[in-house]
Amino acid sequence: MSKQIPSAEVSPDGYQGDGGELHQYAQRAHPVLKTNQGLPVSDNQNSLRANLRGPSLLEDFILREKISHFDHERIPERIVHARGSGAHGYFELSHSLKPYTTAKILTEVGERTPLFARMSTVAGGSGSADTPRDVRGFAIKFYTRQGNWDLVGNNIPVFFIQDAIKFPDLIHAVKMEPDRGFPQAATAHDTFWDFISLTPEAMHMVMWIMSDRTLPRSLRMMEGFGIHSFRLINAAGQSTFVKFHWRPKLGLQSTTWDEACKIAGADPDFHRRDLFEAISAGHFPEWEFSVQLFSQEEADQFPFDHLDATKLIPEELVPLQPVGRLVLDRWPDNFFAETEQIAFCPSHLVPGIDFSNDPLLQGRLFSYLDTQLSRLGSVNFHQIPVNAPQCPFANQQRDGRMQASVPRGRVAYEPSTLEGDSARESFSRGFQTAEVSESGDKGRIRAGSFADHYSQARQFYRSQMCYEQAHIASALVFELSKVGHAHVRQAVVGHLRHIDEELARRVASGLGFVVLPMLPHATEPVRDYPPSPALQTIGKMKDSLEGRRVGILAADGSDGRTIEALRLAASESGAEVRVVAARIGEIRLSDGSLLRIDGPLAGMPSAFFDAVALVLAEDAAERLSCEAAAIDFARDAFAHLKALAVDGGGLLLLQRAGIQPDAGVVAADNVAAFVEQAKTRQWERERTLRNLA
Repeated sequence: MSKQIPSAEVSPDGYQGDGGELHQYAQRAHPVLKTNQGLPVSDNQNSLRANLRGPSLLEDFILREKISHFDHERIPERIVHARGSGAHGYFELSHSLKPYTTAKILTEVGERTPLFARMSTVAGGSGSADTPRDVRGFAIKFYTRQGNWDLVGNNIPVFFIQDAIKFPDLIHAVKMEPDRGFPQAATAHDTFWDFISLTPEAMHMVMWIMSDRTLPRSLRMMEGFGIHSFRLINAAGQSTFVKFHWRPKLGLQSTTWDEACKIAGADPDFHRRDLFEAISAGHFPEWEFSVQLFSQEEADQFPFDHLDATKLIPEELVPLQPVGRLVLDRWPDNFFAETEQIAFCPSHLVPGIDFSNDPLLQGRLFSYLDTQLSRLGSVNFHQIPVNAPQCPFANQQRDGRMQASVPRGRVAYEPSTLEGDSARESFSRGFQTAEVSESGDKGRIRAGSFADHYSQARQFYRSQMCYEQAHIASALVFELSKVGHAHVRQAVVGHLRHIDEELARRVASGLGFVVLPMLPHATEPVRDYPPSPALQTIGKMKDSLEGRRVGILAADGSDGRTIEALRLAASESGAEVRVVAARIGEIRLSDGSLLRIDGPLAGMPSAFFDAVALVLAEDAAERLSCEAAAIDFARDAFAHLKALAVDGGGLLLLQRAGIQPDAGVVAADNVAAFVEQAKTRQWERERTLRNLA
């Protein structure tokens, strides 16, 4: 039943529900919130569920009206995830999950299932840059023998909200402000942080989005997560909960904030170009597919509710089991026809997989299909080649706009007796819903097990390396410094005190606060979970140059043997090597030979590379020291914590740029040392370069 709130409990700011969610009531100048039919809304925080932790109900017309209106706000561009890149590939199973599921894609070892993957930013439009601080979508469409399976996730394992009814509010808050049309693809503005300050359930996600996870170096170097708990169902009808994970073969790597900004200016298509060039060169991106499996009995022992999308299950609690791999090996033939027209829906499952009662997932099951009807203009969007199943299928659905098939016969209904080949249901091979007993009072109320909003946020922050913690604090200072309303900045820092007092002090200091704001009420006591190294980014960067890029700055008179030695060593370690000069064309090396240049300084800054070498004759270095792009090339490489190899001329350019070499700057003829340093960033250097929060 809906909770009845005595008037004495209602303050000017509202009250907190059982799940810690904020309810604000119409008072003074605030009008009553109503549906489009004029019906007053009593609860705008919770969708209608069959019971406290049960599934959402189709009868919830308020949820459907709100979500449906939101789904149809933009055509034809996606409302979220508009800026995306995709590729074809395959999934290959290495370990069977037959004891848990009848889904053949998860039981037939060695079988390759074709797929299409799309990775995207969330907040920006289709014309925005690739590298803003943002969540990245990670969606896969598997063309299985049993039909299409869409696994729609992000590169972060949790989300901002617990209930789908809040999704329109979240996206309206994060998108450009409606009265001014900016900022584009950015969260550093008042409406986003105002919403966050009033939605403490989002604080775990805030830690993730302020971390280096939202500044990926490459789409090939980020993880993917299915976010929600799903169910696997075996041949006996028994179900097991599952969470899905993608782990990149190349390991994790991110950029620095300044680096991401400069990449966006020099190449807004940086991630798309990187993916295209990797596939074109035969360096096919690859991810390990893993699962976390757990029973209802195990879930009951968790100190959090796995149906809460703002929570993750630490790998130390339920280890990941690798079961297969994803490989992307073919770029789309036509970007619009495939990458733009592909339609993902979490409701697209195959037999052996089912949903959980996660209230965010429950709303997505309706929302995604509804959105595709608006964006692609027809119920027949499944006939677009990139969306069509690659297995035979038949049903009695007919007609509709853009009908491309030509069904034959007179029977368009079922059951029927007039034709011997009309489609009929299959009990043994058809989709089966998990048999789960549901009981309780239906109502708009959130489970108390959803009320702990800070414990996992604390765990995430305290699991980070000191460098990563500094990046989080500095990101928060940057974002909140763009917020014009002081009370919003104060409220967010108040929430940070529940996560970590030192973090709150660092951010408060960066914002010029004289005293820390008061702690907001926490519905549940904040727990201290053990740190989880799996939550780090720097700690999951691979000790390898594979998939990385090395830039060599050269000019007339450069030593060809040094350039060739560096190129050979970096290439043999898996890196791609590019030679940069003041202009395109060729340069004449010290031995008189010619070397073709891969790109000019003006268009190929050091932000594009993971490590750089400066191989220059001293007279060339003197000339380049008058070229701002050359000074920036050296200065930015050092400032972005990259390894540098320098010869005499290169060292001179560093001096002209005002750089004092450190251990990350090695002699160009010490090739082995450069390759070793190039495998990582020089994190200790950062404290000498900038004042982080």
